[in-house]
Amino acid sequence: MKPRSRSTVLTGILLALGGSLVLSVNDLSIKYLSGDYALHQVILTRAFIGLGFLFLLITVNRARNGQGFGQLLTRRPKDHLIRVGFVMVSNVSYFLGLAALPLADAVAVAYVSPLLVTLLSVVVLEEKVGPRRWAAVAVGMVGVIIMLRPGSGVIQPAALLVLVSAFCYASSHMMTRRMRDTESAIALSFYVQIGFVTVSTSMGLLVGDGHLAQDDGLLAFLFRPWIWPPLADWPAFIGAGLAVAIGGLMVSQAYRTCEAGLIAPFEYIGMPMAILWGIVIFGTWPDATGWLGIALICGAGLYVLWRETIRKQERTVGTSSSGL
Repeated sequence: MKPRSRSTVLTGILLALGGSLVLSVNDLSIKYLSGDYALHQVILTRAFIGLGFLFLLITVNRARNGQGFGQLLTRRPKDHLIRVGFVMVSNVSYFLGLAALPLADAVAVAYVSPLLVTLLSVVVLEEKVGPRRWAAVAVGMVGVIIMLRPGSGVIQPAALLVLVSAFCYASSHMMTRRMRDTESAIALSFYVQIGFVTVSTSMGLLVGDGHLAQDDGLLAFLFRPWIWPPLADWPAFIGAGLAVAIGGLMVSQAYRTCEAGLIAPFEYIGMPMAILWGIVIFGTWPDATGWLGIALICGAGLYVLWRETIRKQERTVGTSSSGL
């Protein structure tokens, strides 16, 4: 595999951090909307907003550098279909779990995905992951487990749905890495949004009238009848649409340009963001155990960044010395 430059690595890390921060707004918005709307209505509305942003971005790019809608053409429709399938299952299972679990708990369970990304990058992509990077991911996972508090009743069917989501999320990034040489980040995001529109519209036509609606929390979120959102809820819909479009682009570009095992730990930044949203929106503060988990999660990501910087410097020095 061709080594990446230091600037490319740092850019990928910053994209992963920024994209994960932006995507936390999507989690917050979905959690907020899950009590009143059907999941497929939320996803469809979010997808149309996301597509609107992508079309605007393509138009701006066309005016600046001539890259227009032609960049959406693809020779890999089958790969897109597989990737969209992973993303769809990941989203649906995650949001169902998110509706039933506290925000921080759901995000904590979901953050098994960076470990899965690292594992799959070795098995599927044959990327090399050194012991220090494995150790950093392990430390981050310890932080997640601490925040998860396994004995507190978090492990329940809703949490299992989130675990399914984590596996599908990791698998979607494996597809991103496989497709990186021929597909742009915009194309990857565009076909995901088209998948959301297709599936959500079909669900709306089949069950949008609410004839399968039930009182159970998860089933209610799946089969609740569609309603026209009041003005007060539109900021949450718009926030979700823009967050998934912008954050999805950033994370996709990070995985396109850098090794999956390197990028994965930096997605842990979403865990402290879930805690922050709890403080700001719901007025709930983490206890001492929660702060310990945050420290381990953030520390693991910062350690990977530091090690990667040192390794690049050593490689540069070695290359310069060989030329003397």
